[in-house]
Amino acid sequence: MMTKADVTEMIRSAKREKQIGWSQVAEAAGLSEVFTTSACLGMNSLLPDAAKKVVELLELPAEAAVVLSEFPTKDFPRVVPTDPCIYRWYEITGVFGEAFKELVQEKAGDGIMSAIDFDMEIDVVPNPKGDRIQVTMSGKFLPYKSW
Repeated sequence: MMTKADVTEMIRSAKREKQIGWSQVAEAAGLSEVFTTSACLGMNSLLPDAAKKVVELLELPAEAAVVLSEFPTKDFPRVVPTDPCIYRWYEITGVFGEAFKELVQEKAGDGIMSAIDFDMEIDVVPNPKGDRIQVTMSGKFLPYKSW
């Protein structure tokens, strides 16, 4: 029985072999680059049609489409990772998390930004001092209720 981890490894291998980038995989799926990548890494699921298109593009076994469509278990390590690129997200949250919370609540009220009804784009922006990474996130505001 194929697992999400198995499919992730197959996808990474096929991408390398075919020299295909995540943007091409996302285009085939008809979804955003960030969401498609996350689903291919096992943290989200694809609708059957999108999963089938990814599997066809990468020439994977049909069972991989079934696995890509299965609901994920969003379980990840609860320790700070050592990979510098991922670690920086933890650092950003640690340094700016409280400010983020204060500003969201001051501007929108007592609530949170959804990570379910959510969009994110990652771009490289040329800059004379060195290229910048621009992350644009948009999540639905979910107010807390009194009951």
